[in-house]
Amino acid sequence: MKRVLFYAPEDIRVEDGPIPVPGPGEVVVRNKVTLTCGTDVKTYKRGYRYEPPFSMGHEAAGVVHAVGEGVTKFKVGDRVVAHNSAPCGKCYYCKKGLHSMCPDLIQNQFKNGAYAQYQLIPAPIVEQNMFHMPDTMSYKQAALLEPLACAVYGTANVPIELGDTVCVNGCGPIGLMFIRMCYLRGAHVIACDMSDTRLEVAKKLGAQEVINIKNVPDQAQAVKDLTEDGRGVDAAIEAAGIPEVWTIAMNMARPGGFVLCFGGTKKGLTVPVDTTKLHYEQITIKGVFHTTPVHVNAAFEMLKMNAISADDFVQNEYPIEDIEKAILEHASGAVIKNCIVYPED
Repeated sequence: MKRVLFYAPEDIRVEDGPIPVPGPGEVVVRNKVTLTCGTDVKTYKRGYRYEPPFSMGHEAAGVVHAVGEGVTKFKVGDRVVAHNSAPCGKCYYCKKGLHSMCPDLIQNQFKNGAYAQYQLIPAPIVEQNMFHMPDTMSYKQAALLEPLACAVYGTANVPIELGDTVCVNGCGPIGLMFIRMCYLRGAHVIACDMSDTRLEVAKKLGAQEVINIKNVPDQAQAVKDLTEDGRGVDAAIEAAGIPEVWTIAMNMARPGGFVLCFGGTKKGLTVPVDTTKLHYEQITIKGVFHTTPVHVNAAFEMLKMNAISADDFVQNEYPIEDIEKAILEHASGAVIKNCIVYPED
């Protein structure tokens, strides 16, 4: 089978490899589509936490090719989508309900290898975070499960009341999903980005106002100017993964407001915090990472309801041999996402 392996920054290769054989509780899926994402871009440019070479990709959907011993919920030929992780349910963090902090999830499961014709799905994911696709659901729609689950989890951590004003900073795929989820929760949404194309999609997904940050001298002030009495937003969401945007988000929140820092930054970076603002204005700043099985399930239900549509998120199709082109086009901002498609054997 064809698969993509990461060797070094800007060195990814399409190679032949054996079709995986499922062990107990595992499933092998013949992928139909794999979507590009921001994590793929960051991995391509600077690597990841694993020692190379390692497999890439984590947003895919396909058909069950083989099942391991003990698997009863799925059979060969089923149309399925699997999330890219599942907690162990046994560690300290799982018992505390902090499933995204599970060491097993963080250390062992993020290198699933969705950029491949066939993909091995680990037993914990099969048990907790793998789903039968409805006949009416496209593979592209299903493959949005992982990023939407992250946006659902992130939004669930923001105390949004009906009519609150929320600013989403960064209109990449995750940011756009945040916009949609906040809109569905009854928020008045302001969207910030430097791409007019992405801002148009933001409006379609529910943003009442948009700001192209290239056109304003002070992004935080431009956002505050759109709020009553210029007091700032009830909640600011950072979805760009840029430290400077973390600071900007903090500066646009009203007294007593909430700031969600969701975009992952390069390791070792720090962000200055105005201690006077933090203390006297009682700002709450929270970091949120990844998602949990509860929110994965909720995201799948949202996909079935067509709360978001692949038509708004997935633009161009490429064969696996053009993986680098697909990722670089994603990185350029010319598209929201691209799609790798696989021919029939």
